[in-house]
Amino acid sequence: MVYICSPFSGDEANNLANTKHYCRVAVDRGFMPVASHLLYPQFMDDMTEREVAMRMALVLMGKCEEIWVIGSHVSEGVAIEIEQAEYWHKRIRYFDEQMKELIDD
Repeated sequence: MVYICSPFSGDEANNLANTKHYCRVAVDRGFMPVASHLLYPQFMDDMTEREVAMRMALVLMGKCEEIWVIGSHVSEGVAIEIEQAEYWHKRIRYFDEQMKELIDD
């Protein structure tokens, strides 16, 4: 199970389409993706309930074996998720927008 970290706010329509693609790639690679920003905006308001949704997202992330950070833009929400993943010593993998893994040398 992998947690998909990618931006939601800003260009929400495009960001959601991208996240759906990232989840599809994860499935095609044999992983079970979890993307909270595909779930919570369906019934929660990002403007008034963002903090509650973020807390719930972090609980979901805690259940995942890996965290996949996708894209070159690190939004405020993605930064919070990365910080928590590092605190929990989760395996964090970084990918570009084409889902090519970025390897540190």
